[in-house]
Amino acid sequence: MEKLDRYDIQILNELQADARLTNAELAQRVGLSAAPCWRRVRALEKAGYIKGYHAEIDRHKIGLGVLAFVRLDADRNTGERTRAMEEAIRKIPEIVSCHYISGAGTFELQVVTRDPDTFSQFARQVLINLPNVKDLHTSFSLGEVKASFSWPLTQLSA
Repeated sequence: MEKLDRYDIQILNELQADARLTNAELAQRVGLSAAPCWRRVRALEKAGYIKGYHAEIDRHKIGLGVLAFVRLDADRNTGERTRAMEEAIRKIPEIVSCHYISGAGTFELQVVTRDPDTFSQFARQVLINLPNVKDLHTSFSLGEVKASFSWPLTQLSA
């Protein structure tokens, strides 16, 4: 796919809002018949615009009451040491997000745990022992103002 048209953008918007739509419902919402809509969805998947379909689960309902933002400072930023750190981070389920960051630190993590005591134990036993970690700095979420799993698509229409 070279360029997305208005139907493709509408399909992406609708699926971000509700990925459980049937093809018939999706086609009706975007103003296409079922077969062309289905082909467009498959093309969007094949081109990598749609990476998957997921259920949004309330972390509090499943007992994950703590959301921590952890900045990891690396001891040394070399290719081999950074790759080892990345591999270790990918294997830890409590780390739900990890980004390289600019400024102070190397990585910014989002970590979920049951409670503050569980986080403390996790930080002392797991995080500080990751390969190449020099230091970590933690901030805790005191409440969620906005959490979106949808990307703005207005730039695609320009």
